[in-house]
Amino acid sequence: MPIEETVGAIADMVKAGHVRFIGLSEVGPETIRRAAAVHPIADLQIEYSLVSRGIESSILPTCRALGIGLTAYGVLSRGLISGHWQDGAQTGRGDFRASIPRFQGENLEKNLALVEEIKRIAHARGATVAQVAIAWVFSRGDDIVPLIGARRRDRLAESIGALALTLDREDLAALENLASSVSGARYALAQMAHLDSERR
Repeated sequence: MPIEETVGAIADMVKAGHVRFIGLSEVGPETIRRAAAVHPIADLQIEYSLVSRGIESSILPTCRALGIGLTAYGVLSRGLISGHWQDGAQTGRGDFRASIPRFQGENLEKNLALVEEIKRIAHARGATVAQVAIAWVFSRGDDIVPLIGARRRDRLAESIGALALTLDREDLAALENLASSVSGARYALAQMAHLDSERR
């Protein structure tokens, strides 16, 4: 279905008063522009984290040029950079992380070593790895809202603690240098092929 038809139908719902704003999810810059030509787009929901920065080259600039906000999900890379994932931990039955390359074999070993380096930066700031990862997303701009999920109250409290953390230039540079060494894709290749946001 062409994005123009989908957004056009939702735009009719806006006019009828049934929908207030229109948002998109995991789409690339061309789709964003085509959608915005039909009706203003309020928000793009897309994965964005210290270790998933693919949107920075073209998707984020497109959103900013069109005044579209961004809801960043996966800010802890599904727990990988939370500081709570342990070497040897097993994904449970039905846990889709078992199919994600970043959680497999040598990729996981390298990524957990990366987390240990992030932990050193976090400890120097009196923070946790998760708080640093969330604070990094907050540092990217007021038009980006990190979407935080927590199954436990203590983890929720930890995440909220990121609001009190401000990373300086040295922290940001060190984190970004470290994160460039993340190993493995954010989804399995078959899934990546279906993401409009991953089309180049």
